[in-house]
Amino acid sequence: MHLTLDVTRDTPHAPSAALTCKDVAVDRHVVMKAPLFSALDEDSAERLMHSMAPRRLARGDTVFREGDEGDSLYVILTGKVKLARTSADGRESLLSVLGPGEMFGELSLFDPGPRLTTAHVVSDTEFISLGNEALRLFLTDHPEVAMQMLRGLAHRLRRTNEDLSDLVFTDVPGRVAKALLDLSDRFGRRTEVGLLVAHDLTQEELAQLVGASRETVNKALADFAHRGWILLGAKAVTLLDLHRLRRRAR
Repeated sequence: MHLTLDVTRDTPHAPSAALTCKDVAVDRHVVMKAPLFSALDEDSAERLMHSMAPRRLARGDTVFREGDEGDSLYVILTGKVKLARTSADGRESLLSVLGPGEMFGELSLFDPGPRLTTAHVVSDTEFISLGNEALRLFLTDHPEVAMQMLRGLAHRLRRTNEDLSDLVFTDVPGRVAKALLDLSDRFGRRTEVGLLVAHDLTQEELAQLVGASRETVNKALADFAHRGWILLGAKAVTLLDLHRLRRRAR
C-alpha cells in the first residue's frame, strides 16, 4: 500500500523559503519497519503518517548538526543518512549509515538535550518527521509504541557495544568484512553475479565507518577482490563469497 504526501525540498538551518516538489508515494511496508509504527494497527499508522511532516533532501545536505536542539525524530522513506561525530581537531567519525524504514533522532525524546551526532544525507533522501511534543501526546494514547522505541534504542546500543569491541579485538580486514556484511543486510540486492551493495559511501566515509585509515581499508578491499570474495564498483560493492566474508568477520 502507498500513501501520497506533499513533500517540500528543504535545506535545514536556512530561511523558510521551501520549494514545493512533486508528491511522493509512501510505501507502507517500508514505514512499518520503524519502531514508531511497528506496534500500530493500520488505521493508527495511517493517521500518524499524515500528521508527520515530509521532507526531501539531496546528498550533502544536513538534517541536523551535533549540538543542535533535539526537537524531532525522523523516519527514512528512501535514500540513506549517515550519523557522525566530530572530534575537537575536526576529524569526523562515522557511526552508522541508515536506510529506508530506519529511524533516527529519537534519543532526544527520552533524554532531552543537544544532538550528540550530525546527520548528513548520503544519497537523495525522503523522510517524515515528528516533533517531540506531538510524539509525547501520541505515546500517551499508545504506550505500546514507547516500548517498541525503547527496544529499538536498546538494539542500537547493543550494536554500539559490538562496534567498540571490534575496534579493540578485531583487525581492520575483519572490521571491513563485517561492515560490508552489515551494509548488505540493509542495502543488498541480488543480481546474477552476486549480492550488489550500493552503499553510496566515498572511500573516506567507508574508512570512517570501519574506524581505520583510507589506505588500510582500501588495501583490505583490494585483497578481498584479489581473492574473489568481492567485486569493487563506484560507491558500491558486489559480494561474491558471503561464506568467506563471514568467516573473516569473526
